[in-house]
Amino acid sequence: MTKASARRVLIVVENLPVPLDRRVWLEATSLTQAGYEVSVICPTGRGWDKHYEEIEGIHIYRYPEPEEAHSGAVAYAKEYLWSLWHWFRLARKVRRERGFDVIHGCNPPDLIFLLGWWYRPRGVRYLFDHHDVCPELFEAKFDKKGLLYKIMLVWERMTFASASVSIATNESFRQIAIRRGKMAPEDVFVVRSAPKIEKFEIRPADPAMRKGAGTVLGYVGVIGQQEGMDLLVEAAQHLIHDLGRKDVHFIIVGFGPELPSVEADVAGKGLSDWFTFTGPLYGEDLLKALNSCDIGVSPDPKNAMNDISTMNKVMEYMTLEKPVVQFDLKEGRASAEDASLYAKANDPKDFAAKIAVLMDAPEKRSEMGKIGRARVMERLSWAHSVPHLLAAYDRIFAKMGR
Repeated sequence: MTKASARRVLIVVENLPVPLDRRVWLEATSLTQAGYEVSVICPTGRGWDKHYEEIEGIHIYRYPEPEEAHSGAVAYAKEYLWSLWHWFRLARKVRRERGFDVIHGCNPPDLIFLLGWWYRPRGVRYLFDHHDVCPELFEAKFDKKGLLYKIMLVWERMTFASASVSIATNESFRQIAIRRGKMAPEDVFVVRSAPKIEKFEIRPADPAMRKGAGTVLGYVGVIGQQEGMDLLVEAAQHLIHDLGRKDVHFIIVGFGPELPSVEADVAGKGLSDWFTFTGPLYGEDLLKALNSCDIGVSPDPKNAMNDISTMNKVMEYMTLEKPVVQFDLKEGRASAEDASLYAKANDPKDFAAKIAVLMDAPEKRSEMGKIGRARVMERLSWAHSVPHLLAAYDRIFAKMGR
C-alpha cells in the first residue's frame, strides 16, 4: 500500500469519452498505478457507449453525448446545460458508491468548477486540468471577441479561483494560470500531454496505405474549424498542381464536424486521387497508418489559441521518428525544435514549399526524425509527466492536511 491508497479522485471531462481521451486516460491510469481510487465522468460516443464499466481498475460513468455546439450562444447553452445536469447526477452516484476527495475537472467548458463549489462544503477540493484556453478557443472558432468571449474570461477566472491546484499542458498555460488566473506559482504544475512510448512502436510501412507514392504525408487529429485543414488542402493544391509534385499521397486520420466540408474541398480542387480519408483509427490501425507516412503535417493556423497550445499529433509524429511540417507557433517550436520545419504563419504556399524541401532530402528527413524521437525519449514522453502529476496531487492533499 502506498500513501495514496486512501485518496479518491473523480475526473470529469466533457469533450471526449474515456478511454478515447488519451491525456485523461494516461492521467487516470497513472493515478491508479500510484494507489489512488479513480472514477471518471464523461460522455458516450465513438463506440464507448456503456453507461458504466470498469477498465484497468478505473470506474467510468458515461452519459449520452451532447450535440457539439458550432455557433451561437443558444447552441452552447444547450450543450453545457446538458452536460452540467449529467455531471451533478453522476457525481451523486459516484459519491454514494465510492466517494471522492478531489474533483479533477478537464476543460472545456470552464464550468466544472460549479461541481467543485457544490462539494466544497463536504470537504472536497477542486483540481483544474487546463486543456484549452477557452476564451482564445472561442476567438479562433468565431473570429470575434464579443459578449460570449467576455463571459468565457469570467468563467476562466472563476475556475482558477475555485481550484486549490491547477495543472497546465505547457509553460504558456502555466503563465496564464499565474497571470490571468491569479494562482500562486507553487500551486501550478506543468503536466505535458505526451505519448506513452510503449504504445507507439516504429514498424515497417504498409504498402497498401502508401498507394505507390514516393512520399506520404500524414495527419492525425480532429477535423474541425480551427485545425487548419483548409490551409492543408490549399498547400496540397499548390504542391501538386503548381509545383508539379505529384508523387505524393496524404493520409488523413480523424473525425470531426468539418470532415464532409474538407472532403468536398479536396474533390472540388481535383485532389481526390492524392488523399485518403480513413476516419478515426485507434491502436494497431493508427500505428499502421502513421508508420506508413514519411512526414507528419500539423496545419493548425497561428492564432491566439494555437500559438500557445501543445499539439498531440506533433508529439506522436516525433515519437514515431517522423519529421514535421507546421506553421511557426510558439509551443510548436517548444515541442519539436529541430525535428520540424516551420512555414510562415498561415501561408499554405510556404507550407507546400517546406514539404517539397523534405521530399527532396531523405537524409534530412531521417536526421530530423531521430532528433524528434530523442526529444520524446529524453524529455517529453508521458513517463516524464507522471512525477509532475503526482506532485500536483501531493500538493492538493497537503493543502487538505492529508
